[in-house]
Amino acid sequence: MKKLLLAIAAAAVLPAAHAVDLARTWVNPGFYSYHFERDKNLNNVNTGLGIEVPLSDMYSLTAGVFENSDRATSHYVGVYVMPFDIGPFKAGAVVGGFNGYPNANHGGWFPAIIPVVALEGRQLGLNVSFVPTVQDKLHGAISFQLKYRFKP
Repeated sequence: MKKLLLAIAAAAVLPAAHAVDLARTWVNPGFYSYHFERDKNLNNVNTGLGIEVPLSDMYSLTAGVFENSDRATSHYVGVYVMPFDIGPFKAGAVVGGFNGYPNANHGGWFPAIIPVVALEGRQLGLNVSFVPTVQDKLHGAISFQLKYRFKP
């Protein structure tokens, strides 16, 4: 599964590389997650490092690493698809894969589609995501991801 996800990411990145404007690239320090299961002592401060590279107004590639709700290291790779926008607000979903959750595929990679609303200024932005609870495998939360653009 890991090789498949890497191949998909490479297939998406290579043809689009000519369209990438690094000045529009976002970086982030991870997430803050407000978990729905408040009694489980879950990790709310999901520090890490991520990148979001816009390909167009609708599509962005994303990848990163963070400390997940179970206090384990997770990686992600995906594509933001944001077909709705009103001024600085965008809405859509991120489609991709995650790993590192002990109860989800034994910590291996799994696919995900996560609804997202974004607020984007010139240099600062915020992604707000809804992560559903999936049985005992994934802890549901509303996640907040601050992002920064080095060059406006």
